[in-house]
Amino acid sequence: MSQTFEEVVAYARTEQQKRLVEAPSSSPITIGVLPGDGIGPLLVTQATRVLRQLLQAQLAAEKIRLMPITGMSQAERAVAGTDMPPAVLAQLRRCSVLLKGPLAAAPGQTSPNAGMRRALDLFANLRPIMLDDTRQWHFFRENLEGPYLLGGKGIQVDADLAIDFVVQTHSQTKRLAQLACDYAVAHGLTQVAVVTKANVVKLTDGNFLADCRAVVAAYPQLTLTPYHIDALAAKLHDPEFGRRLQVVILPNLYGDIVTDIAAELQGGLGTAGAANLGNQYAVFEAIHGTAPYLLEQGLAAYADPRSLLHAVVLLLSHIGEVAAAKRLTAVLTAPSVPQPDAAQHVTTVACVDAILAQLA
Repeated sequence: MSQTFEEVVAYARTEQQKRLVEAPSSSPITIGVLPGDGIGPLLVTQATRVLRQLLQAQLAAEKIRLMPITGMSQAERAVAGTDMPPAVLAQLRRCSVLLKGPLAAAPGQTSPNAGMRRALDLFANLRPIMLDDTRQWHFFRENLEGPYLLGGKGIQVDADLAIDFVVQTHSQTKRLAQLACDYAVAHGLTQVAVVTKANVVKLTDGNFLADCRAVVAAYPQLTLTPYHIDALAAKLHDPEFGRRLQVVILPNLYGDIVTDIAAELQGGLGTAGAANLGNQYAVFEAIHGTAPYLLEQGLAAYADPRSLLHAVVLLLSHIGEVAAAKRLTAVLTAPSVPQPDAAQHVTTVACVDAILAQLA
């Protein structure tokens, strides 16, 4: 076997003990702009156009600045031999906020997305979904642990038996749950769902549920309802069931899957954005990947910019530009805004041109 169980545990402890000490300067607010791979550079360029229009006064007054992040493309990471080159991390730590395009792992490397989350201690992934006025969901996905932390550290015991690992810590689950509860109270919400498979995965899922129960118990205005992951996924499309959900807390893997299902119910992966949140840094991104199939079919120019633009809405709210966030939300949800369509020759750029015209 390639490694012993003790070596895997040592690696997990090392990764979990990584916590940032220094925070970036808060004035001016520095928004890092990372293009990403695949369709990422196109989408980030267009999202930056929207940001510049909405924040033109703040940018002119130098209260906010945009900083390009370089050296993080798949090819550059392959040359550097790591999913998080030190020179890139140094740039990231100068920005309290990051607008990020999707990243693809370089051959033989682990996920750069997971590596960035660990490097910046982004312990929570917030994905808001709105199907209608009665079904507005706020998913809090655990962002650092689960099977993702040791995804490349499984043990091939023999020719037949392979073992992978799931990581859960009380400290991580509790701070995720506290963030979700604080968010619920701040937004006037009362229902908190916790999604696990604790009836089968007794230890890690059982601990996750117990930790969430302990945290929610300190909030008398909140009601916790536990759900099994399979039951919730099966009922998510049911309007009556959906009206019961408000804030939903999930372990990493379940959150990854369920939020994609929820986005499809909303209108597709192109319609939802995500915020990766920590105590010192925040990264905003689309929930889809690099879309190699669009590149292969020559359709990259028609990539849907809405997921990343919904992430821009979250970014604007995060830095206190609530009015700008509401303006962009109103435009993104207006029926008059065209969607990219290769058959109709409506490109990504044309779609964003129409959005900018309505924001003017």
